[in-house]
Amino acid sequence: MKDIKTLFGKKVKELRIKKKLSQEELAEAIDIAERNLSKIECGKSFIRAEKISKLADTLGVTPKDLFDFEHQKDLEEIRGELISYIKSDDKNLRILYQFYNIIK
Repeated sequence: MKDIKTLFGKKVKELRIKKKLSQEELAEAIDIAERNLSKIECGKSFIRAEKISKLADTLGVTPKDLFDFEHQKDLEEIRGELISYIKSDDKNLRILYQFYNIIK
């Protein structure tokens, strides 16, 4: 698993972009320097504990959501899980193939 600072930074950046905020706007809203937000998003720094609630409120999520990294899997991890799923049962392969045909 990746470093928590890196995962947290990716999550903050993802949520900021989803909310259509610039780094400058988010930094101002949570009262930190823009360069510090940049360091947080790059995984080089971590936000101070007292700013977590304000960050979550500004991004429209709960503090717990900021630490939900389950969806941030590496492509190799995802590939491995899918391959294991396919190999486990022919029925699984058929189901996955049906999904593939729907979304392609």
